[in-house]
Amino acid sequence: MRKLHITSVKPGDVIAKSIYQENGNILLGMGVELTERYIERLKKLGIDTIYIQDKRTDDIIPEEVIRDETRKEAVDAVYRTMTTLMDQPQIKRRTSLPDFGITFQKVFREILHDLSSRKEVLVNLSNLHVMDGYFFHHAVNVAVLAGVVGLAKGYNQQQLMELGIGALLFDIGMTQVPKELWSLRKELTAEERQRLQYHTEEGFNILRNQNNISVVSAHCALQHHERYNGTGYPRRLCGKDIHEYARIVAIADVYDALISPRPFRKKYSPSEATEYLFASGNTYFDLDLLKLFLQHVAVFPISSTVLLSSGHTGVVSRVNPIAVNRPTIRILTNEDGSEVATPFEINLYDKDWMTVTIVRTL
Repeated sequence: MRKLHITSVKPGDVIAKSIYQENGNILLGMGVELTERYIERLKKLGIDTIYIQDKRTDDIIPEEVIRDETRKEAVDAVYRTMTTLMDQPQIKRRTSLPDFGITFQKVFREILHDLSSRKEVLVNLSNLHVMDGYFFHHAVNVAVLAGVVGLAKGYNQQQLMELGIGALLFDIGMTQVPKELWSLRKELTAEERQRLQYHTEEGFNILRNQNNISVVSAHCALQHHERYNGTGYPRRLCGKDIHEYARIVAIADVYDALISPRPFRKKYSPSEATEYLFASGNTYFDLDLLKLFLQHVAVFPISSTVLLSSGHTGVVSRVNPIAVNRPTIRILTNEDGSEVATPFEINLYDKDWMTVTIVRTL
């Protein structure tokens, strides 16, 4: 299969990977043939990339870090909880929501099971969901990314669960923020910014009152906008004064936000997002944690269509855990844009191809 920008797909192309609604249900499933109407609808819903079938790349299949069933159950749990809190904000005054902690323990246990069953974890996030579902899918992606870092650090089972539940619910305070503030295209006023920033304290207050949720998990909600150099909020903490779980969640939050389409900007490619993060090491983010995180993220995910400095275009067929920016590429077009007679592969890590680089994803 091949991953393409929505502007490059055409009627007759067949979907190779399902696209999801905000609650985790399938919007358009694998095998659906695209029409002009479908393509326009996907654009309006904020879908900017899509996986399509291509006989030249049928054997190239990106391996998801968690199973589709696990993702659906996790997104559904986040969706049900968050929408309940949005619709009934008075619930936050209660001491505890029934089965709240148990639900998310079960959800993250399944995520952890999937992550632990992988011999090597190099994360490739699809983000094939409608823009209105960003809030819910983002929470699951942040939990997956945080779980990968927790495993890499050698956390024990209790630490992994505390981190994972905190990551799933780190943005729960946003349920108490007026929805119109989430996607403003203009610069926020001082009053609007203050209201938005208060979601960290509201999230902490919701979580610390729940049974079966550790107070250190609640600190992911409170501190995920703190920055390593002390410029964050709400308390302008710096360095190791920020709980390690929150430092991990902060990295995962920003990375997934950057690679997701948002109403006020275009999304970053994974390579652009990793460059941004690395440049912020020990300024906004803990550099040691950041290095660990970047070791487990696919800079150029499998199935990505890329332009090479040689002028060729191709599809990433394999990633290299040793050098994530030097994957293997299946070449599909020549320098002049014409299709190659027979696709062939080049390994950018081989010395014969070391002068060739990836210019950008297409």
